[in-house]
Amino acid sequence: MQILAITIDLDDTLWPVMPALQQADRDLDDYLRLHYPQVAKTWPIPALRELRALVAAERIDLAHDFTAQRYITMQRAFDACGVSDAPLDAMFEVFAAARNAVTLYPDALPALERMRMALPMASLTNGNADLERIGLHLHFAHRISARDVGVAKPDARIFLAAAEKLGVAPENILHVGDDPELDVVGAREAGMRTAWINRAGHPWPGTLGVAPDLDLRDLAGLVAWLEAASKP
Repeated sequence: MQILAITIDLDDTLWPVMPALQQADRDLDDYLRLHYPQVAKTWPIPALRELRALVAAERIDLAHDFTAQRYITMQRAFDACGVSDAPLDAMFEVFAAARNAVTLYPDALPALERMRMALPMASLTNGNADLERIGLHLHFAHRISARDVGVAKPDARIFLAAAEKLGVAPENILHVGDDPELDVVGAREAGMRTAWINRAGHPWPGTLGVAPDLDLRDLAGLVAWLEAASKP
């Protein structure tokens, strides 16, 4: 296959996202305890997580916009406590600071540095990671998010939006990601080639159809494959 560009997922492909999200929950709880103790008492971390899940289930029209879902969640929490003027922007900043304090997988930065020298890359994510805050934005020619496009993976339209930005036909783009359905199936349906970053070494779920073009344990394996494929 002739690969002329790469799209790559962020959360759980370049870094494990759960530690950052858990820290964000703790930091937000600390903020509420300090500034709005009644809200913190009414909405401890588990309860606030349940409310966020309820909002996500109710507002499927915002499945592409996790940020909007978080704003709605916090507004509802404050409304339930009879507190007006919820400091939504301040609370989201508390969340965002921790959410973007990620720890990269050891193979991620070396791989990005080598790949960006060889091929144009676009990040492609459903989440709300901020690559400038993380310090990785210079590795990408384009940054594609579900929030900006209006649809989330595995919808083919977000992949096609990335292809349009890159100016490369989908069949010449390799999409790289950790999620079998969101990344592999979504990219395949959009006509892209696929690389599954399968750090745990799981078997491919047969219920999801054709296996990915590449099944790799880490991004170092991807770089090795790309370099081998580029040799005459």
